[in-house]
Amino acid sequence: MNVGALAPVVPVLVATVSAVAALLVQVFSGSGARTRPATVALLGLAAVAATAASQGPAAAFGGVLLADPLAVYGTLLLAVLAAASTAAARDLVVAETDTAEEYFALLLFALVGMLIMVSATELIVLFLGFETMSIAVYVLAGVWRGDRGGNEAAVKYFLLGAFASAVMVYGIALVYSAAGSTELGAVAGALSAPGPAALVLGVALVLVGFAFKIAAVPFHLWTPDVYQGAPTPVTLFMATAVKAAAFIALLRVFVVALVPLWAELGTVLWVLAAITMTAGNIAALRQRSLKRMLAYSAIAHTGYLLMGLAAVAASRSLAGASALFFYLMAYAAMNTAAFTVLISVCSGRAGGDSLAGLSGLARRRPGLAMVMTLAMLSLTGFPPLAGFMGKFYLFAAVLEAGLTGLVVVAVINTVISAAYYLGVVRAMYFEEAPASLAGEGPARRPLLAITTWAAALATVALGLFPAPLLSLAEAVVASIGQGP
Repeated sequence: MNVGALAPVVPVLVATVSAVAALLVQVFSGSGARTRPATVALLGLAAVAATAASQGPAAAFGGVLLADPLAVYGTLLLAVLAAASTAAARDLVVAETDTAEEYFALLLFALVGMLIMVSATELIVLFLGFETMSIAVYVLAGVWRGDRGGNEAAVKYFLLGAFASAVMVYGIALVYSAAGSTELGAVAGALSAPGPAALVLGVALVLVGFAFKIAAVPFHLWTPDVYQGAPTPVTLFMATAVKAAAFIALLRVFVVALVPLWAELGTVLWVLAAITMTAGNIAALRQRSLKRMLAYSAIAHTGYLLMGLAAVAASRSLAGASALFFYLMAYAAMNTAAFTVLISVCSGRAGGDSLAGLSGLARRRPGLAMVMTLAMLSLTGFPPLAGFMGKFYLFAAVLEAGLTGLVVVAVINTVISAAYYLGVVRAMYFEEAPASLAGEGPARRPLLAITTWAAALATVALGLFPAPLLSLAEAVVASIGQGP
């Protein structure tokens, strides 16, 4: 056996061993070492990133798992996002729950599924990664057993997610029955020739499964309830890592398997992107819960990201895919900044995330108010922050593809989004803090503080110096489908 050919599996194995170690370390450490599962998780994530960065092009198990640039840099991005979620959650999980080892082990098991998703070139393997990630996140949403909101969120997420998974696996079965294979290249070949309607129906059902995970309209209804009910550190993980993994896997499927359907999918994606961003932004205007507002914001940003795929389908150029990959990194940075401020200021559990909780924050904790302001301005698209550059490249790619109408819809939606994002800034700087928060003092959470400021720095740096990561995004997307 060629050991080097197993390189794509190494990050998955490292993440799995780290998850098991996080479960076991406290058993052998006694009650006085409750932070050790988080330490093990962070060390494991560093090892995942190191093994991914050291990989050369390789394929494992007959090519169903690849270590191509999309998989390598997708793994690095997911490891960083999982590390940010771990660092942000450590002190809160240790202080308020008795499930620290389960929490960090589940986060790592979710990462295992994500790593399989971004490396898979075959639909059944991709589905296994999809389900491994999903099951772990279902449990994470309700991991604080005494939190009724979290338990409700976990049940809702599980029931709707199980339905979406059933639709997806039925679609894979139809694809196999019509194409004789579930390998992405073979699916593309089958779609190129006139074939049975079952093949197109199967592809459509697979895309429904992806639409659920990325929270595209009309498969978005779970998002506000789950984001609000889940513990805030779990919401951070879902809003960044889960969304990034789903979009990276969808990008590979779209660019490799669905090329023959680009002409038909172009109009569908145009409409889907427009409806998703509009529905998300309009619903966000009415929210008083910050987590619920950010959930609808996440739906709106799904619409922006889908513009990249619409541009690819319309122009048959990968410029839109490169802009999508760059925007994913920018979106992850600014959302991490926003959610870590929420974890710092509000309770990690449901119910402590009202807009009133940020009133007067500029006087109570000016540093956090500044970070949240950067996050809100970036999510709106103010220059020179990451969100502005992400939208600039994305809108430019869509314009180049000739989809002027979609850009007009996106610009109007950006103006709408300013109303609720800037409402958060107004509350922090121009409203008085509730009497119950008058004597509030900052908790000592050094890892959370480091994560918050690192996310704020990334939000600014991606706006001021976008060229290196944009070049990286172009190289990564250009390599899709070229093999190891």
